[in-house]
Amino acid sequence: MAINLELPEKLDSTVERAHLAAEHIFRPISRKYDKAEHEYPTELDELGKIAKESRKGDRDTDKSAASGEDTVNGANLRSVLNARELSWGDVGLMLSIPYQGLGNAAIAAVANDEQLERFADVWAAMAITEPSFGSDSAAVTTTATLDGDEYVINGEKIFVTAGSRADHVVVWATLDKNIGRAAIKSFVVPMNTKGVTVARLEEKLGLKSSDTAVVLFEDARVPADNLLGSPEIQVKKGFGGVMQTFDNTRPVVAAMAVGLGRAALEELRAMLESAGHEIDYDKPAAAQHGSVSEFIRLESDWESSWLLTLRAAWMADNRESNSAEASMSKAKAGRMVNELTNKTVEIGATAAFSETELLEKWARDSKILDIFEGTQQIQQLIIARRVLGKSSAELK
Repeated sequence: MAINLELPEKLDSTVERAHLAAEHIFRPISRKYDKAEHEYPTELDELGKIAKESRKGDRDTDKSAASGEDTVNGANLRSVLNARELSWGDVGLMLSIPYQGLGNAAIAAVANDEQLERFADVWAAMAITEPSFGSDSAAVTTTATLDGDEYVINGEKIFVTAGSRADHVVVWATLDKNIGRAAIKSFVVPMNTKGVTVARLEEKLGLKSSDTAVVLFEDARVPADNLLGSPEIQVKKGFGGVMQTFDNTRPVVAAMAVGLGRAALEELRAMLESAGHEIDYDKPAAAQHGSVSEFIRLESDWESSWLLTLRAAWMADNRESNSAEASMSKAKAGRMVNELTNKTVEIGATAAFSETELLEKWARDSKILDIFEGTQQIQQLIIARRVLGKSSAELK
């Protein structure tokens, strides 16, 4: 199928609403919550209600997709557009909107129809990383042991975004440590479950308005039907089921980088023009002022990041395998936004290094976008495996 890069009119309202929220809600309070780390942004409560209603619309779209339309512009495309616009305002605040957690994306990726309905109104964080591993998601040591009609979960999870604010958390745990990655499953766990404890909140370089928690699971019991997807351990298939989560969330992270990158580009353009350096697209970049040449190069990187993100989201909506494309979008956008925001601080000099502007904050916020949901190196490894047709065992 061919992708038409003109966005469908039905998504115009998504873009408009998100941008208005970014401009009139996020930007005015961006510095406030950067300085008040761990303080909950109550201004986001109304947006949370809208996010909950939006998810219902996403499910309706998915139903129309299943009805046999030739091409679908659905929940994934809507998610990346929403993330792009909101991240233009503030990435940390975007990650703090109630009912729009990373765990919700995990539920949408692998839950069955009954679970989609049952967890329709939850706010879910996602708990994968542990003290003993970072990017190697197959190294999960948190255990889930079946006891009657319940699973008993034990382990420690770190870097859980919205871990102290969400009402549920999607936990990756292994059913059998001896089997390896095929035994890893994801479970929806209410945060008020006995044995679930928020041990501490992290102090971070950026995204200070978004809390990042350490969560402990000590004999935490959840119903057996809170396991997302199939409870069967399929050794040949591996843990592709839970990994489908990343195929949905990595384009969203890429869209966050694109949104933040656009904010930095706009400020960089304004700085150049105020200094009398016109950006002329009809002249060779090398024949223009050095900073203008840099701007044109960075802008082209930004544009290619967005196109890769659109492709990955469109493929997900149309039920096409997008693992490589999701990693491409995330790798490109993560690298792009770090270079772009740092270059903006460099060109902006003392004004950009000062807290009088948001430029220094954007440079700090951008760093995590190249790290979480899989580091730059992990994305390149995944892409290499897909391009070369190698398994994880063959190419490490």
